[in-house]
Amino acid sequence: MKKAITLYEQGSHRWFVIARDPDKPHCLIDTNEYVITHAGQALLTDPGGLEIFPAVFSAVSEVIDPAQVGQIFASHQDPDVISSLALWLEFNPDLRCHVSGLWKSFIPHFGGDEHTLLSIADDGADIDLHGHPLHAIPAHYLHSSGNFHLWDAKAQILFSGDIGAAMLPHDQQEIFVRDFAQHIRHAEGFHRRWMGSNSAKRDWCERAAKLPIDMLCPQHGAIYQGDDVMRFINWLDELKVGLF
Repeated sequence: MKKAITLYEQGSHRWFVIARDPDKPHCLIDTNEYVITHAGQALLTDPGGLEIFPAVFSAVSEVIDPAQVGQIFASHQDPDVISSLALWLEFNPDLRCHVSGLWKSFIPHFGGDEHTLLSIADDGADIDLHGHPLHAIPAHYLHSSGNFHLWDAKAQILFSGDIGAAMLPHDQQEIFVRDFAQHIRHAEGFHRRWMGSNSAKRDWCERAAKLPIDMLCPQHGAIYQGDDVMRFINWLDELKVGLF
């Protein structure tokens, strides 16, 4: 069963991770969802597939009134990212979803329409959460051709989608990376195959290295924090990707 765990809290500003589910069917890829709350309003990142909607909704309900979720951020178009959109819209028809403009006519196959989906331009955008700014940062071709990460400068947290993802064994359910050298072995194959451009990867690494990041939070696997953030960026910078 998924659980909501607090990552960051300062006054009315809080981040939660909806942690991985050890009881999920083995046929499903495991995912992390993240909730940002500020002054009574919330944004949910990459809310997951329709088949895990009950587990995610239940976990969100443990920590906030789910009616506070007025915005969704979708890093890209994959079903494990956003196919639960229609179910969230059944709960709140006024929900708005921020997504690359490239996918604005694709994601309605999962749910929503031109009023639901708010396009992010290729060079990024600022997203307002009740007076608190969040930043959609370009990460195109990593691995989607229209791809964004979400940066919270106040919390120094970067929600990094598939960058940093690791396909962990079923018996490894840690929330944070504990042993970088051991953990990164579960990330290497994923990044070599799913990241499509070495030049895009190098550009991302250069930009990410300039940001003060205390936690790098991928959609799959464990969260990098402290010195492991720069260890990961340096590791990725040297990795050859887009290889079959």
